[in-house]
Amino acid sequence: MKRYFGVIVIIAGILIGGVMTYRSSSAKALEAQREADFTRIQREYLERVGWMRTNPDEASYRQELSPFFKTYFEQISAYQSRYKLSKDFDAYLIELEKRGETDDRIADRKAFYDYTRKVFDQMREGRYKPQWTATDKGMRLDVVSSDVVMVLNKPQVRLQLALWGAHREERTDGKVKKMVTSASFKTQWKLTDERGKLIGEMTGEDPSMKVDFPERFIAEFPPQMVLGHYDMDLVPNEVKKMEITFNVSSRAASGGDATATYLWKMEVPSGWRLGAGEKWEGAEVTERSEEEIDPSKAQKK
Repeated sequence: MKRYFGVIVIIAGILIGGVMTYRSSSAKALEAQREADFTRIQREYLERVGWMRTNPDEASYRQELSPFFKTYFEQISAYQSRYKLSKDFDAYLIELEKRGETDDRIADRKAFYDYTRKVFDQMREGRYKPQWTATDKGMRLDVVSSDVVMVLNKPQVRLQLALWGAHREERTDGKVKKMVTSASFKTQWKLTDERGKLIGEMTGEDPSMKVDFPERFIAEFPPQMVLGHYDMDLVPNEVKKMEITFNVSSRAASGGDATATYLWKMEVPSGWRLGAGEKWEGAEVTERSEEEIDPSKAQKK
């Protein structure tokens, strides 16, 4: 009898082991299928996005934005339903809680997540409507918004940017994979009065809070974008016109360089100007020729 019991135990062990092996294999197969489906969605997005980046007609670009993102996010929603995944897009926050990092580090990382999430929700909900846009060298630059915000108790104009199509490359460091994006900015502001007389100039390098791989924070973020913003001081009251030149350089993995230039000309909103008589703090005085300061004098000569 004991001999038979031993046989039964052995058979039971083999059956249990077989079930566990089957479940493990099934889980791995399901995970592989899930990853393949997500890769397919991103690949199809990248096949469509080329036109959005290069479309020279601003009006049609704006008209196509909503249906373009609608198609992508419908695919994402179907993918989440198919694999019973969370639709809260908060996997990064859950990961942060598990790391056990210091409160300051967690707060900084959450700030970048929140910054990315704001633009992500605009795209997902059909509210992404850039204030200004331009395309050059296969990359599109959107000025998403230009709100006046308080920064260290000082009012500043926040120019929020989104760059489409900068070159990037996935690299492996040991077992860790990371995405390296090439996108460097040099920006100049030219401030003039209503007659074109030069009042002042400003320059800037890379935007603040630059997010060069938004998928780090939200995996489903539309791929190959760079986010960031400039906080611009309010300008003197006599400034009526502004030209902002954005220069963006991006280097391909093959070694080629692309330098795109975007020129935004505008009438300066009253909310961007200091009050009459208010001093432009931090300004430096430089000497220029009369013709450079006032083009009308050059025309008279």
